[in-house]
Amino acid sequence: MYKIMTPGPTQVAENVRIARSWECTNPDLDESFVEFYKNTCDTISGCLNTDHETIILDGEGILALEAACASLIEPGDRVLVLDNGIYGSGFADFVTMYGGAAELYTRPADKPLDSEELKCYLTEHHDYKIATLVHCDTPSAMLNDAASLCSILKSYGILTIVDAVSSMFGEPVDPVDMDILCGGSQKAISAPPGLSFVVLSPDAKAKIKERKTPIPSFYANLKVFFTYYEDKWFPYTMPISDIYGLAQAMENIKKDAALYQRHADCASYTRDRLRSMGLTLYPAEGYSNTVTSFLVPDGMTDKEILGGMLENHNIMLAGSFGTFGGKLIRIGHMGTNATMENVMETLDALEDVLRHLQLKGQENKR
Repeated sequence: MYKIMTPGPTQVAENVRIARSWECTNPDLDESFVEFYKNTCDTISGCLNTDHETIILDGEGILALEAACASLIEPGDRVLVLDNGIYGSGFADFVTMYGGAAELYTRPADKPLDSEELKCYLTEHHDYKIATLVHCDTPSAMLNDAASLCSILKSYGILTIVDAVSSMFGEPVDPVDMDILCGGSQKAISAPPGLSFVVLSPDAKAKIKERKTPIPSFYANLKVFFTYYEDKWFPYTMPISDIYGLAQAMENIKKDAALYQRHADCASYTRDRLRSMGLTLYPAEGYSNTVTSFLVPDGMTDKEILGGMLENHNIMLAGSFGTFGGKLIRIGHMGTNATMENVMETLDALEDVLRHLQLKGQENKR
């Protein structure tokens, strides 16, 4: 097995794997599982220091994003799509899929969105029902100040959908002005892929309840969960073993007093080591504490670097895709990955791979 140092999925702790092997009950009929599910949802909300309700969904992180758009957006709603990366612009697909009118607010991908610039823009352009934004745009490792951006949007009565799948529990997230906050199991939570969840503000729940049109989906419909606890009934059979694992992973997070400092230390060390190797970090600013990316050096390819890490050191890193395909290498230091031992081993291996590729390049020039 490879050591996974990718920006999700991440390494999974032994106690999480064991939890997923617990004996199953029937989640459709056993009311004790309804209590377990609700307690797990409440734990997620509690770890985020919010009383907003959490709903766990049976599908990896993308389901949370689609369900947020499907449930909140009605045909004709003007939606401001904050875009400084691949996932940021990608929200427009979900907006239009569910009948919304997407308007892109596009800014350079190598810098975080500027709160003051957005504030100026909204003084004359604020007739939007909803806005979408990404906290950490994983393909480029860009981190936006989601709390500040949402506060500005909220001041105009604009509801917000926030993708925090690859940042949550590796970077502090303040949901106070976020209406639907989206997370996933396989990133900093360090459970296996397969689950996502949404954290809903009272304003978001009210908008969904007061829709004039039906939600054009069942599986991506959040409203069908609104009375699950009172009714002791789920809209579909819940993946009980996955939720057992998620619950254990959240207990690990609850007990981790150094959670955010650990991520910050690993990220800082990673950036310093990469600079010391003469590598160029991407983006130019707005660095994430869950993932770091750097430009593939001249004379090398991403496949050579990734292949060298796998074949010679048994460590899996990630390239990127879309406009960043072939240009960036990404190191995931989130969740269980984020230990100094892991990042030091990874960066020592990377230094060795780059040295061999440089020597190979010099020999080829002779």
